[in-house]
Formats: sequence, C-alpha cells, structure tokens
Amino acid sequence: MKLLFFGFIAFVFTIGLMAVPPSYAHTTVEVEHYEIEAGWVVEPPIVGIRNDIIMKITEPGESQGSIKGVTHAFKSLDATVVFGGATKKIDFNSDLRPGYYFSPIIPTKTGSYSIDLNGEVDGTPVVIQIPIEDVESTAILDFPPRSSEGPADTTALKNAISSLQQDVSKLKTGETSVPATNGGMAYDFAIFGLSIAAAAIILAIIALVKRK
Repeated sequence: MKLLFFGFIAFVFTIGLMAVPPSYAHTTVEVEHYEIEAGWVVEPPIVGIRNDIIMKITEPGESQGSIKGVTHAFKSLDATVVFGGATKKIDFNSDLRPGYYFSPIIPTKTGSYSIDLNGEVDGTPVVIQIPIEDVESTAILDFPPRSSEGPADTTALKNAISSLQQDVSKLKTGETSVPATNGGMAYDFAIFGLSIAAAAIILAIIALVKRK
C-alpha cells in the first residue's frame, strides 16, 4: 500500500511539472512595473513530500494589455525560503517558458512558509517577502485516517499493562515462585524482566501519543 501511495504522489507530481496547475493559491505582488507570482507546483503542499516552489516574473509587453516573461531574473536576485525563524537560501532554475522559475524543496514541517527576495531585476530594486500556501500534514491524503487505529492500539496497551500488573502481584504474593538460588539472582532477573516489559509499554504509549 505504501508503494502505491508514493507511486500515486510521484504521478501527481510529474503531471504537475508537465502542466502547472491553476495558481488558485499563489500570491502575486507588484514591484514597479514587474509582477511577481509565487506558490507551490503541487497544491496543497504536503509535509515530507518533494515539491517545487514556482516563481513567475512578468512585465508589460510591447502591445497594450500584454505581458511577457522576464528572463534571467535571478541573475542579481537572491531568494530565501523562510519558516518561522529558520531560513534557507535557494536557487531557482529557469523553465522553458520565459518568466517561470522553479526550486525543488521537501517541506519538513507543517505551517506557513514565505519567500524573501533581495536584489534587483534589470536594475529595479526588489526587497520583498511573499507568503505562499501553508504546508499540510499527510492527514489530508491519509486513508483510512491514522486515528482509526487508535482504539485497537489503546486496547492492546491496556491488556499489556493489566497482564504486567498481574505478574507483579503474583510475584509479590508468592503465587509465582522463583527459585532462590545464587543469592536471589533468579528473583532479580524476574524483577528485571518485568521492568523491561514496563519500559516497553511506556515507550509504546509515548509513540502512540506522538502519532496522534
């Protein structure tokens, strides 16, 4: 199932590269006579899944009302992706279509991202921050929902804890006998074994809480 899932994601991503989807969640800003549009190639962006940040930079064309793509826009323009207090300088590659630029990225956290542009385009200063669509968790694509496994996992943990409590009670009351050889070493090993079991249950509970 995992192979099918990631295969589907790769298929969607490939289609996205071949024909960029409508920029319904892209942000467009104006810097003098330039229009700069920023967003994700595959939307909504999903945490942990490879994507591309797309930039489209245009200027008025020769005829009234027309526009044309700006080539070599990043010759003197630096781009930085920002998430909270974390930043990373990224490089944009030109597309076959003039004015389109792409930068591959794997978003590792859900939340709000933005692009800082610093420099100039053909002599026009550009110092601006452009917000792009929030990165979503995999829950938006998960099926069945991961939370549906919760009750079964919780029941298994409860049963394990109950069994452990019974073993400890039997050991204390003497119902479960342990040969008192080697200075009580067998008893120590029994207690040690129960401690390991308890630790494993605690780790399982922590993993379950984190998953939710």
